[in-house]
Amino acid sequence: MFWASSKRRDKSLVKKTKLAYVFPGQGSQTVGMGSDLYQRYSSARDVFDEVDSTLGFSLSRLCFDGPEDELTQTINVQPAVLTVSIACLKVAEEVSGNALPFPDVVAGHSLGEYTALVVAGVLSLSEAVRLVRERGRLMHEAGHVKPGGMLAVLGLDEEAVREVCLSTGTEISNINCPGQIVVSGAEARLIEFKKQAETNGARRIVPLKVSGAFHSQLMQSASDGLKETISEFAFHEPLVPVMANVTAQMLLDAKAIKEELVDQIISCVRWQQSVENMIAGSVTTFFEIGHGQVLAGLIKRINPAARVINVGDADVDNQVEKLWAEYRRERVKGLVEKAT
Repeated sequence: MFWASSKRRDKSLVKKTKLAYVFPGQGSQTVGMGSDLYQRYSSARDVFDEVDSTLGFSLSRLCFDGPEDELTQTINVQPAVLTVSIACLKVAEEVSGNALPFPDVVAGHSLGEYTALVVAGVLSLSEAVRLVRERGRLMHEAGHVKPGGMLAVLGLDEEAVREVCLSTGTEISNINCPGQIVVSGAEARLIEFKKQAETNGARRIVPLKVSGAFHSQLMQSASDGLKETISEFAFHEPLVPVMANVTAQMLLDAKAIKEELVDQIISCVRWQQSVENMIAGSVTTFFEIGHGQVLAGLIKRINPAARVINVGDADVDNQVEKLWAEYRRERVKGLVEKAT
């Protein structure tokens, strides 16, 4: 548990949040991710070596060298994205002399929620990668039992998308930011959705490269299987609030987190509302930790005034320095506002 030695936060501080750590999910991956960190930092090597040992094969080689079609298989990509995010965090800790500012809340997009749980001390790294690999297997199998897919819809608001979903038997599976919503469903229903959405003014509709209709009722068998699997893991109480994908509310106990993870597979990821609620709770700075900058783009579209700093595969030193400068500036600003 990465924050196990840190002082447990008083739950009365939930409404005073300032800094959020956020973690990307499936779709942020590319072949080569994490390679630079592995070569340059011992902390990253420790993370990849632990995961390779835990899983019994070289996930690190798959991240660094591919092939892409094997990396993007759901059973592989889920532990891969989580591993790279944790490696990024450990490198950030290393270059800061193990003195990163402690987050007031953690959140992750879909799969990224599991990374957040590692940081919150709910699961160890080894437990998390074993759990998400099984999650990936269950989701892949559910996609074979009840085939389907996902479409990213650009240029329609939530109400318009929901109306088309109701008439086509599809489901909203992700509300990412204003004008970007993802729907899931059986292939034939998605074809009809596309026709109606374009007629209703959708600017663009993009099929996602996934093996099933994730975050929909077609994933029920995966949800059932995950519930059984999760019962075998001992979840610890979080050291810091975890923002839930399903409810967009902060979770403060292990039982609620388990229920969230089971529901998440068949429920809409409310990322836009999650970010809005974090900002309403006084979060001013988001520290995106992981490969790529997917969440940074979404957060800025949700609230252009939000400050987002990313630590990925390169320029870690400058990004950590930027985080500290922003963190100190916000803390000083808060003290001045309180004094006046």
